[in-house]
Amino acid sequence: MTLNNGSLLPSKVAIVHEWFTPRSVGGAEQVVQVIDELLLKLGSDTTLFSLVDAQSQIPGNWLTAREIKTSFIQNLPFGRSAIQKYLPLLPFAIEQFDLDDYPLVISSSHLVAKGILTSPGQLHVSYIHTPVRYAWDQMNVYLEKSSFKKYGLDILIRLQLHLLRQWDQLSAQRVDHLIANSRFTAKRISKFWGRKAEVIPPPVNVQRFSWNMPREDVYLCLSRLVPNKRVDLVVKAFNQLQLPLLVVGEGPEKKYLHKIAESNVKLLGRLNQTQVEDLMSKCRAFVYAGVEDFGIAPVEAMAAGAPVIAFRKGGLLDTVRSFGEVPNSPTGLFFDDQTVASLVEAVSWFEQRKLWQEFSQEEIRLWAERFSPEMFSSRFHKALSNAWTKHSLACDVASSDPDQFIEF
Repeated sequence: MTLNNGSLLPSKVAIVHEWFTPRSVGGAEQVVQVIDELLLKLGSDTTLFSLVDAQSQIPGNWLTAREIKTSFIQNLPFGRSAIQKYLPLLPFAIEQFDLDDYPLVISSSHLVAKGILTSPGQLHVSYIHTPVRYAWDQMNVYLEKSSFKKYGLDILIRLQLHLLRQWDQLSAQRVDHLIANSRFTAKRISKFWGRKAEVIPPPVNVQRFSWNMPREDVYLCLSRLVPNKRVDLVVKAFNQLQLPLLVVGEGPEKKYLHKIAESNVKLLGRLNQTQVEDLMSKCRAFVYAGVEDFGIAPVEAMAAGAPVIAFRKGGLLDTVRSFGEVPNSPTGLFFDDQTVASLVEAVSWFEQRKLWQEFSQEEIRLWAERFSPEMFSSRFHKALSNAWTKHSLACDVASSDPDQFIEF
């Protein structure tokens, strides 16, 4: 087996991701980019696989001019722009990739990428962003406001998700080493797949934020406007509080949020990177009411020196150090129930105590730097090297005495 000159890792590595499209660029894509850069730095020749690619032909991003091996979905109508419409085909499509030439295969998975087929002689390491939310514990949340329910078709979707759950659990057994982005995700992996997972937080580009700006008397909520993010809860709470709130994001909930928002709540839609950085650097606090597998936006807010007021559940338990619950250097404040009343109580206490004056913007930023791309690369490299070493030793033992037979 050919190894590269810079590490114990093989020279040929396949990286598999669900899709590369301009409509879905976020934390998962950042993970793939940092892993790719790490392996190239170590001397490995990486090949990218994706169900569809709509990014490599766009100038100015890290995938520009990269050759990406795609599936048959790439050539289907609207495959590159609306791949989710082909959900029933995606498990089959991911299994069609031929990865035989790659001793090491790394998948970045939030849906089907972990379901690739590998042989016993290959090592498959999968970084799990989440087990499929809408197929497992958040199924009813997604279906509640689905257009399919309005037309009485939700039973068909429930059947489809039932089949997806079966494949999801089965395909998870194919992975040799699982890595989760948070302890919350690791618990979901244990619950749904019966597997243990190592925890490595994803990379967050903390350096792009300024942390030492003067704070203004405005609160910030940045999120996709979809039901499970519970932006509606934040808007309703600030309607009661009558405190200024800025909401950044787009999504199907936007029309409803505009309808219920009072004059102190401003929905700004989608903003560019510079505008978001500016708001995070100046807001009094960042407010989040959803349940996240990890939650990159709250870490970005902390990188900008902003304290985070968040629901006490999910991946934010790994990233937010709650005021009064840690001996020093708190970075935010939790509220205990996913209700308007609980959030109103937390923000009222934050205001009455003038807690923003008790947080150190510099210490909040220093904490956020624990989630930098450099820290991720170091942790992932160690995990990958350990997994490859164990895999290589197991292969050596199996092949050390080919004439030895097991007695039955």
